[in-house]
Amino acid sequence: MKLIDHGAFRRIASQSMTDTNRTGNKTGSVNPYPAFAPRFWHGMPSHVWYPLLARNAFRVSLSRLHMAVAIVLFTPINDLLALSQHLIHGRAIRRTKLAGPPIFILGHWRSGTTLMHELLQLDNRFVSPNTYQCFAPWHFLLTEGIIQRFGNFLLPDKRPMDNMKVGWSLPQEDEFALMILGAPTPYYRVAFPKRPAPYMDSLGSQSFLPEHLQAWKKDIDWFFRALTYHTGKPLIIKSPPHTGRLGILAQMYPDAKFIHMVRDPRKLFPSTKKLWKALSEVQSLQSGEDEELLNRFVIDCQHRMYDSFEIDRQSLPSNRIIDIRYENLVAQPIETIKTIYQHLELGDSDAVITRIQERQAADNDYQVNQHQTSPELEKVVQQEWSDYSRRYGY
Repeated sequence: MKLIDHGAFRRIASQSMTDTNRTGNKTGSVNPYPAFAPRFWHGMPSHVWYPLLARNAFRVSLSRLHMAVAIVLFTPINDLLALSQHLIHGRAIRRTKLAGPPIFILGHWRSGTTLMHELLQLDNRFVSPNTYQCFAPWHFLLTEGIIQRFGNFLLPDKRPMDNMKVGWSLPQEDEFALMILGAPTPYYRVAFPKRPAPYMDSLGSQSFLPEHLQAWKKDIDWFFRALTYHTGKPLIIKSPPHTGRLGILAQMYPDAKFIHMVRDPRKLFPSTKKLWKALSEVQSLQSGEDEELLNRFVIDCQHRMYDSFEIDRQSLPSNRIIDIRYENLVAQPIETIKTIYQHLELGDSDAVITRIQERQAADNDYQVNQHQTSPELEKVVQQEWSDYSRRYGY
């Protein structure tokens, strides 16, 4: 693993504050998130929620105490619903086999994985886990119908960090479901952003601790079986942390296909920072961010994921993985999707191309976030992620 220049983090932290002041905080603004909207933690049963608090020494900020109290009151409901789902559907889920090889969308946060996910899920032959299924994996088989019908008012129109739409039925990354199931994942840092992120070993096939890997495999396999039991279709899965788990996923699902998104790291870094800050602002149990700790987390995640990814892909046949540049996907979505279907041998793409064209006509007013960074900051990012930049032509 590349040694990290800790002095660079201090320079980035200082420069980030300068950039924010220069731009009037426009790049750091967060879309409104209603106070009554549910947080991730509302989907946790007590045996996941209380250990999360204990691992972080119950260091909940006073300004977020009301959120923690509300979750405490909600956990017994999750306990009851989780037990009910297990008793009613548990045996059937265990017996369920995947309907076909899954397709995994990999890549760093903000590299276009969400856009690719939303385009591919327009193919009706496949299915993706949706927001509610990832929010309530313990009981979505029992409660999804009610929430989909009556609970849309609980969510905002857009995600906190960008202009992508929000909805219970829209595709979502399964890492959130794994977190709520209690699997090892660094995503728990969203709850306590002022503390070092846990389970960083889970970001790489080679670094995954055996005891953590066993629990993670159990949870992800259960979730995939539950989704298949519910839908009967092959899965399209998107999660940036899976990038470093390529070897594990290829071993668990021998015929799986992988789409790897890449993007200019000078865009990735500020956009990823905004992502984590936005999640912390609306989801965290602590107020505020430690700027240097966040910088270190973003840089370290990239190193861990891509050190592992580049090793894992060497043993993967070329017809099972394809690299896609975000810039190409945005400029030529139709041609890019056709290339993916041909390379990975996913079958006829005509139907999904038609739906993508219809989506383009409906979403022509979408605005991509603009992130301004100084030349000094760009230089630091290029130095820290030089291997990535060189390998993918940035």
